[in-house]
Amino acid sequence: MKGLILAGGAGTRLRPITHTSAKQLVPVANKPILYYGIEDMAQAGIREIGIIVGDTAPEIRAAVGDGSEWGVTVTYLPQEAPLGLAHCVLVARDFLGDDDFVMYLGDNMLQQGLLEFVERFEQARHDEAVADGGAPAAQILLAKVEDPRQFGVAEVTGTGEVVRLVEKPDQPPSDLALVGVYLFDRSIHDAVAAITPSARGELEITDAIQWLLDHGHRVIHEVLQGWWIDAGKKDPLLESNRYILETLEPANRGTVDARSSIEGRVVIQPGAVVRGSRVRGPTIVGEGTVVENSYIGPFTSIGADCEIRDAELDHSVVLDRARIIGVEGIADSLIGRDVELTRSGQRPRALRLMLGDHSKIDLE
Repeated sequence: MKGLILAGGAGTRLRPITHTSAKQLVPVANKPILYYGIEDMAQAGIREIGIIVGDTAPEIRAAVGDGSEWGVTVTYLPQEAPLGLAHCVLVARDFLGDDDFVMYLGDNMLQQGLLEFVERFEQARHDEAVADGGAPAAQILLAKVEDPRQFGVAEVTGTGEVVRLVEKPDQPPSDLALVGVYLFDRSIHDAVAAITPSARGELEITDAIQWLLDHGHRVIHEVLQGWWIDAGKKDPLLESNRYILETLEPANRGTVDARSSIEGRVVIQPGAVVRGSRVRGPTIVGEGTVVENSYIGPFTSIGADCEIRDAELDHSVVLDRARIIGVEGIADSLIGRDVELTRSGQRPRALRLMLGDHSKIDLE
């Protein structure tokens, strides 16, 4: 089985961060979102992974390399424009060949790994092919959601068979939404070649799966165990950060002075320095970062080579090389690379801002 990770999106919902960075490389607990998907595939025994890339291809190539860090081989598959999930399958046709494959959205975060999901598909294909030739052509992962109208929704039978898929329906047939993890056999190539673009000009994967159903192929499903988050927006990304931080084991690989207080599940990465500060976990402080005379509250990730002085922040993600000096009350925030957030002390007191396009500021 091969893997296909979709990492070609523009990341418009995370601007201005994604003006200069691929959304799949925004860190959660100081690790790029994309790495979690690669790790899940490697743990499931997948050794050949194709990554669909767009305008941010050079950055993703630089971050992931050849895949040897995870024991896999990575092939980069350029997509000229974001023309839909099914179009990604078309782009990857030569790479995939006739092999079964798992397709994974590169900005998804799942508590559940892929190993059991993949094993159940392979077992179902083997058992049912031997029994009656009715092996499933696809397996989809579903999650119960409060408002199915915002998602692709599946109608399923009591025996686990998928009978219909509907994209963002006004009257949903169930509360089961497509999560963004799919398993396919080679039949999907016939499906994506047969469908036409939707009203928004994209080849929809829901249409391709519906084509499989309409042409007599079996599609089975599993309901997600644990949490699932599309980390393509600020608040869901912060929520993902919170979940991942709660799984970390405390470790101090940096320097913490006697005037500092470290409480709970805190990771201090190599080269980080904490002086005269209080750090409450779950929290991670990145390599080479200096935290001085500050309070770092729970559910905060601070990237590498940052400077945090005379500041207070919690439930936030701070990217590499940010400087936060003399600013209190920072919460629920995503702060980009090389950002400087300081107080000058000049009179008259005023907010002096230089903000990029699509910035969002919430002043109490």
